Amino acid sequence: MKKWDGHTHTEFCPHGSGDLVETMIEKAIGLGFTDYSITEHPPMPAAFEREIANSPEDVATAALRWDQLDAYFKKAHEMKQKYKDQIRIHVGLEVDFLPGFEADTRALLREYGSQMDDGVLSLHFMPGVGGWRFIDFSATDFEAGIWKHYGSFAAIQKAYYGIIRESLFADLGPAKPRRLGHISLCQKFQHYFKNEQTAVTGAARDQVSQLLKEVKDQQYQLDWNTAGLYKEFCQETYPPLDIAQVAQSFGIELIYGSDSHALGDIGRGYNYYEKHQ
Repeated sequence: MKKWDGHTHTEFCPHGSGDLVETMIEKAIGLGFTDYSITEHPPMPAAFEREIANSPEDVATAALRWDQLDAYFKKAHEMKQKYKDQIRIHVGLEVDFLPGFEADTRALLREYGSQMDDGVLSLHFMPGVGGWRFIDFSATDFEAGIWKHYGSFAAIQKAYYGIIRESLFADLGPAKPRRLGHISLCQKFQHYFKNEQTAVTGAARDQVSQLLKEVKDQQYQLDWNTAGLYKEFCQETYPPLDIAQVAQSFGIELIYGSDSHALGDIGRGYNYYEKHQ
């Protein structure tokens, strides 16, 4: 029986723990995983970075540098070979969807797509106060950069899921990942806003239901990402269980993703995922 972690990171990740990918893979083997996807954050276009309103120091924590990308792929393929008799290693990227910068992403995937056999397509930035803003940096940053720009959680959800839909149909070339990452990441800080309705209900729920129908039509997978269970202000998976169940009812394949950035993250929430399959 396949036991697959479809979303993990490595010591190359600047916002990770620095734990070695070898030790993370060995833990996954010990936990009985048969498949393991290494999906690191690739560098972003310099022109996009200039449009991010967060500080350069914060931006530098988001993804690999350009001078690390070849070393990352070399290490990932070494791991694939080293552990081939114990676990199937899949090598790819967690590609950021950057509206307006699709040509840059196509160029990235054109150059490195031949080294990829898996990947995740995620959204980590939205237009906000002063330019593009992180969705998931911190609760206070989300409030200052995103919430103050849109004025309500309902408005954030409408914009966010609109961009997720855009990513589904974006032309990023043949190496475009076919699995959407943590599609409810805009909920990461939902419990920080104690006096506002933040759940995915009403118009947002209708929007998500339509999105899921299109995900099915386009034959994409979804990352069922357990990291949110362990975030103070989220306390649920991405997507949450009720939305995951709608996706299941449509026949969409949901791939467990630990989103591990540290050794201790490997396998987290797998029992929850397994229970609700």
